[in-house]
Amino acid sequence: MAKRRISDAERYLLDVQSGKVVACKRIKQLAEMMLPRFEQGYKRWRFDIDRAERPVKFIETFCCLPSGRVGTPLILEPFQKCAIEIAFGFVDDEGSREFKEFKVAYPKASPRRQFQEVFWMEGRKNAKTTTSAAIEIYMLVADGEGSPQVYNVATSKDQASLAYGAVWKMVKQSPELSKVIRKGTVVDRDQDGLICDRTMGYITPLTSQTRHLDGLDVQFCVFDEMAASTNRDQYDLIKQGMSARDQPMLWAITTNGFERENLFDDQYDYACGILDGKIEDDRMLPILYELDDRSEWTDDRCWIKANPGLGTIKSWDYMKDAVNKGMQDPSFLPTLMTKDFNMPESRAAAWLTFEEAVNTETFDISAMGFRYGIAGFDASDTTDLSAAKMLMMRPDDPKIYELSMYWLPEDALNYGDGYRRERDDVPYRQWVERGLMRTVPGNTVPKRVFIDWLEEVKQNYDVYTFALGYDPWHVIGTDEEALQQYVGKDRCIAVRQGPKTLSAPMKEFRAQLAGKLVVGNDNPIDHWCRMNVSVKSDVNANIQPVKMQGKAKNRIDGFMAEICAYIALSLHRDEYMANL
Repeated sequence: MAKRRISDAERYLLDVQSGKVVACKRIKQLAEMMLPRFEQGYKRWRFDIDRAERPVKFIETFCCLPSGRVGTPLILEPFQKCAIEIAFGFVDDEGSREFKEFKVAYPKASPRRQFQEVFWMEGRKNAKTTTSAAIEIYMLVADGEGSPQVYNVATSKDQASLAYGAVWKMVKQSPELSKVIRKGTVVDRDQDGLICDRTMGYITPLTSQTRHLDGLDVQFCVFDEMAASTNRDQYDLIKQGMSARDQPMLWAITTNGFERENLFDDQYDYACGILDGKIEDDRMLPILYELDDRSEWTDDRCWIKANPGLGTIKSWDYMKDAVNKGMQDPSFLPTLMTKDFNMPESRAAAWLTFEEAVNTETFDISAMGFRYGIAGFDASDTTDLSAAKMLMMRPDDPKIYELSMYWLPEDALNYGDGYRRERDDVPYRQWVERGLMRTVPGNTVPKRVFIDWLEEVKQNYDVYTFALGYDPWHVIGTDEEALQQYVGKDRCIAVRQGPKTLSAPMKEFRAQLAGKLVVGNDNPIDHWCRMNVSVKSDVNANIQPVKMQGKAKNRIDGFMAEICAYIALSLHRDEYMANL
């Protein structure tokens, strides 16, 4: 019996498993998931080493580096071969033809490849764009699909043009490719593109202008820097545009980013769910290079976990200089952590770091034995959120446990109807479905919802409101009187919104967040609001919160409700703790 041939992909994953290749937890999980399938197969799919190697051989035969050492053949690194061979090698059908100009056999168009989506995250400057550009050329001329539409998609024109430009540079350097690929006008899109007359296909870039994304018939798409997407318009339209193809592929390449609670976070969590065995999706291939822990960024032995091309593609000197800069320049550190090590961060202008803003710890309120809580309320007019908080503590426990609720007028939620993006570029409707947020009819949120919610908390969890804090700007007259009657005038705290009132409590609350002492059941709206907070200071370094970058869509209402509640807790802490 002939000895089974080992592919580069399998060999790389074996080295990961043995420890020969230093890898993060997520790549080790990928190895554990995929290695048995090379020999045993998986469901209806089997590994075809010839088809796995076909795009690799094509790339190394016909493609050159698009920049730097121009004219140098593109020789793929083991981690690059691994991604390509897994993506193209698991199939469920037989049959191949030969494209004579390239002497490369390729499969007939029929449902065959297992994977239709690749989510590939690695640190910057590890040749994601170069690799993807080479795959685009293969898909255009040698994959066997008639009239392939190949797209470079990104949020900006410049980003979308990177891979497209790399493709053209590779074509110009290859006599064989130049014979079959030309520049021209893509009639379907009425824009410039690279056209292969032999396959009647083309490559062209697309940006976030969604009107240009309708009517697609996608065979292959490189989705570049998904982490920069503030909404999921492009992604969803590309996925819809793949539905008529037999074996399309969406190739998403990205670093981590500063946009939170958006497309990237959704896709990252989904990919982790597959690797953790919590989600069964046989069509997505998750390839995630990252540090296992934020503390590893100063350990040069761990850098390769997020940068598999370190030392061959990405310069060690660059990496050392970048880390050294991060050690001395705190303003650069968020960019280093996010783009080089794929650690999640809030935007560089944010007051709170990601680690401070996010706590994934959860608790069961019914099992905690709470009797009293301190409430906070931030009311809105029309477009802003209305937010309510209930802070609860227990004897001999330093943690503050937080229950949250948000409201939005239906008119504000439906503002974007007719457009694909949601208001403020966050998944409000998803949050409503999860019970984290509620809508009310009309275009305003009546102040009575706050007291109604406090009554629900009392009825459902037997937690009574001991005191409350609120922003008096939008709560006046009868609304203010209703709050005072509910808890008593002495325990109803009007929190004035200025540095004199807010500065010290904000700094104290930040220390609580940094110490993971505020537990809010991993509420994504809480996290989002915190990460939208920036600050402005007076001459005495007293601070007050403002929306980051001054943008209205960067809602901070949840944080303001937290601060109102925290101030009320601070003022009545001794009395409150004595009654627990």
